[in-house]
Amino acid sequence: MGVSSRYAEAWEGYWKDTPVAPGAAIWDCDAALSAEPHMELFAPYLGAGTLPMVDLGCGSGTQTRYLAKRFGRAVGVDFSAAAVEYARQCDPDGLAEFRRLDASDAAAMQRLHTELGDAHVYMRGVIHQCEGAARPAVAQAVGTLVGGRGRAFVVELLSEAKSVLREAAEGDGGPPPKLASVFAHGLTPGEVDDASVPELLCGAGLSVLARGRIELVMTEHRPDGSRMDLPAQWLVVGR
Repeated sequence: MGVSSRYAEAWEGYWKDTPVAPGAAIWDCDAALSAEPHMELFAPYLGAGTLPMVDLGCGSGTQTRYLAKRFGRAVGVDFSAAAVEYARQCDPDGLAEFRRLDASDAAAMQRLHTELGDAHVYMRGVIHQCEGAARPAVAQAVGTLVGGRGRAFVVELLSEAKSVLREAAEGDGGPPPKLASVFAHGLTPGEVDDASVPELLCGAGLSVLARGRIELVMTEHRPDGSRMDLPAQWLVVGR
């Protein structure tokens, strides 16, 4: 189906305006605080054999590079050309592969599955940022990529994260710089209710194999110096 021009322009603008530096994006934390502990939760569900890993909505590619070291082959996918270029600049050694593909484009996801075969999927904070009409298609992309043998690890904000963001935005001096950049580009995090995430994934023919609560680690800080992590849920899904 593809994303709207307004949404595409917002993300292109965001990544073009974000300095190419570790942690410059508000969610671009070190993999030791994100993909690495997530994979420890994921490991019991991966089964035997080796499948490639797809980082769906890879952004800067920080997590993708870690996944490439762990799984041998990791493909970072993002619909933003600026994000993919950013990720490649951050990966001079070519640890991972990066593709400009729209996860809501069913034909593109089917072609990727045809190329890779069944894959594992890592998706961190994507559905809550999607346009409403695209969310079922993104969930279906997960189902397409995992096929019959793969599994997906999905992390999405809980609704209570909005109050954390609101508190930060309304504090003395307004939102801190990295959060201000998100708002300035018209991006609206946390716009999905908690039950919708598993419902969307189940609607794509997947089953929830495990789930729990977790903090989505941010690189922004409050005035008191504490990190502004956001409450989130994690799910392992597959067939």
